[in-house]
Amino acid sequence: MKSRSVNSAAIFTLLIILAAAFLFPIVMVLINSFKGRFFISTEPFSLPTGETFVGLENYISGLQKTGFFNAFGYSLFITVFSVAAIVLFTSMAGWYITRVKSRFNKIMYMALVFSMVVPFQMVMFSMSKIANILSLDNPIGIIVIYLGFGAGLSTFMFCGFVKSIPVDIEEAAMIDGCGPIRTFFTVVFPVLRPTTVTVAILNAMWIWNDYLLPLLIIGRDYKTIPLVIQYLKGGYGSIDMGAMMAMLVLAIIPIVVFYLSAQKHIIKGAMAGAVKG
Repeated sequence: MKSRSVNSAAIFTLLIILAAAFLFPIVMVLINSFKGRFFISTEPFSLPTGETFVGLENYISGLQKTGFFNAFGYSLFITVFSVAAIVLFTSMAGWYITRVKSRFNKIMYMALVFSMVVPFQMVMFSMSKIANILSLDNPIGIIVIYLGFGAGLSTFMFCGFVKSIPVDIEEAAMIDGCGPIRTFFTVVFPVLRPTTVTVAILNAMWIWNDYLLPLLIIGRDYKTIPLVIQYLKGGYGSIDMGAMMAMLVLAIIPIVVFYLSAQKHIIKGAMAGAVKG
């Protein structure tokens, strides 16, 4: 009994240390967003007091220099519709691959799993060229590209969850006259909610914070938040660190709010999406 309590205390302490390590960079960004730009480099770990505190000056400066709200609109549009497309198509694919046993579906499943281990850097230049040829270098076209890159992991997770759903409820729906599409949307998809939320959160965090893909595909005409923040770097290595810290805080807030509002589903969905059978 005593050893069990000691182990629990050790695990709790370790988790506290890990949480502090993960939160420390975010806290530093928040603290430095209220400091003068010159004090961020000289006193990065001190609290903003006295002459180092500039209030909302960095936020105002960053908004004026970056066109943040325009970039926010592009980021929101791309993230919302990309996540919606990934959830819709990969949930249907996961259900079909799991329920319909065929050689084609096995090959498709293996191809999707294999796509998870292919580094993005291997395909980014050829992908950029193809996107340009197919006129996908716009906010709508990049949604199709995100669907392709996000399909592997998302389908893998949905396949794992579908295996835990009894086939009886689907057969009962079909006996009542439901076709495959109606059965999926009225019976299967509501049951997939834990994995759906998990997939949505993981992909939303990835797409919202993605820098390289928008830079390669739409960077010249359409700026997302990571791109406009990067443009705060001036010539000859000069960087407005104050404005950059402030814009990073504004960029973090939406995705943190989304994560906190749905975090209770993450562990449940991830566990359900594990490999079964």
